Parts: sequence; structure tokens; C-alpha cells
Amino acid sequence: MKKRKKQDVFIQIIKIFRKLFTFARNKEQSSELILLNIMKLAAANKKLDAVIEKVEKKGFKADKLIEDLKELREHALKEQDPLVTKVLRLTYEFLSDRDGFDVQAQHEEDEEGNEYPIEIEEKENLLYLLNLLKNADHKINREEIKDYRSALKLELY
Repeated sequence: MKKRKKQDVFIQIIKIFRKLFTFARNKEQSSELILLNIMKLAAANKKLDAVIEKVEKKGFKADKLIEDLKELREHALKEQDPLVTKVLRLTYEFLSDRDGFDVQAQHEEDEEGNEYPIEIEEKENLLYLLNLLKNADHKINREEIKDYRSALKLELY
């Protein structure tokens, strides 16, 4: 189990480096600026991991959960990821407004193409979204994050 976790962390680090070097190459940034961006992204991932751990232990009643999500949003702004930025804002607004996370963003499809919402516990729902955000650049994760964005907007507005 520990070995698997280390491998997952290593894969995440490689993905982060790849993303930053691609971004830097496109922007013709210096190696110092690349390193600074790596440090910022690592801080954001560390914060996200801490938030996930907090929610796993204490659920929605975790101390400073809204503030932590706002801080993560600031990191997303710096990374210039409008989807993650918006979803984080909608998430903390929803949590503040509803004191829970009963968002119907996940659906199953039957053989005839009909979609049905998946019944999921609120805490697990939030944890699922937060874990999607850990690898927000992945194509499938991005689609699911978009589903959360749409569902949150419908619920809030």
C-alpha cells in the first residue's frame, strides 16, 4: 500500500513537471521562473491533500474548510485554470449556503441512453470532487469537473 502511494506521488510530480515545462517553453520563461511555478503548484497540491484529509476525518464540519477552499481557489487563479477556479468558488458557496454537499453531478446511463443520478453520500461526493481536482488536467477528470460546475450552478442560481 505504501509503495503504491509513493508511486502515485511520483507520477503526480512527473505530471506537474511536464505541465510546467510545457507552459514555460510556450511562454519562454527562465529556469528560475519555472522553479518558482513548480514550488507554487507543489504548495497547492499539498494544500489540496490537507483539505482532503480534513474532510475524510471531520466531514463538512472540518475547521476552516471554506477558508481552505478559498485559498485553493487563489492557487487555481495563479495557475490560470478558470474551470478549477470556478468549481472551487461554487463549491465553497454551496457549502456555505447548504451546510452539505448534496450535488447531483454524477450520472449513470442505461442501455437506452437514459441518464440517472448516482446516489452518493454527501461527504463522499465532496471527496470525489476534491480528488478529481488533484489531477484536473486529465481529460476524463476535466469532463467530470465540468459536470460538477454545471450541477453547482443549477443548484445555486
